[in-house]
Amino acid sequence: MLLTAENLAARRGEDLIFMNVSFKLTSGEALMLTGPNGSGKSTLLRVIAGLLQPETGTVKIAGEGIESDTRAHEASHYLGHRNAMKQELSVFENLDFWKAFLGDFSGGTSVGIEKAAEIVGLSGITHLPFGYLSAGQQRRFAMAKLLVAWRPVWILDEPTAALDASADSMFTALVEGHLANGGIVIAATHQPLGLENAQELRMTGFAGVGEEVW
Repeated sequence: MLLTAENLAARRGEDLIFMNVSFKLTSGEALMLTGPNGSGKSTLLRVIAGLLQPETGTVKIAGEGIESDTRAHEASHYLGHRNAMKQELSVFENLDFWKAFLGDFSGGTSVGIEKAAEIVGLSGITHLPFGYLSAGQQRRFAMAKLLVAWRPVWILDEPTAALDASADSMFTALVEGHLANGGIVIAATHQPLGLENAQELRMTGFAGVGEEVW
């Protein structure tokens, strides 16, 4: 599997926030986006996830069983600052929606909802309304969404926000497991995830400054 970003540029309002950003990632590789607040990390992640239209450039994924010209967002999970869960629905109902809505990409194999809850350390409470949970519990169940529908590319924006140290370690193990299974991870975080051999792309926030990671 190969994810290729070529010549990406994006605007914030009327201004270009970055341009000339290119990189390639293959199965089992991770890319960490670093840089100060406002430098374009979240914007770049949203472009890769298909939530924002780039000013220029493309992000595509190729590999066995993947149709040519497939955009990366079609094979991606996006975990942003918000958890993308309905407060009034139970945890089970939320995860069941995402499992049915996303499905498994290109023959991948996901896990069941209760198994995912067990993996994130919160088994036995999926019947509770999502809004009843603490911020840390909500974040853990947002991570469970990554497990109930298989997507080879994980796009993560400050994924460990609101988590304690033990949950940080749990999430690092999730990411390492995803990479070991041939997945790809692109993450923006101020807190290191403890991943060995991860590539780094430093965002500057100045249009005209782009970096390539090969």
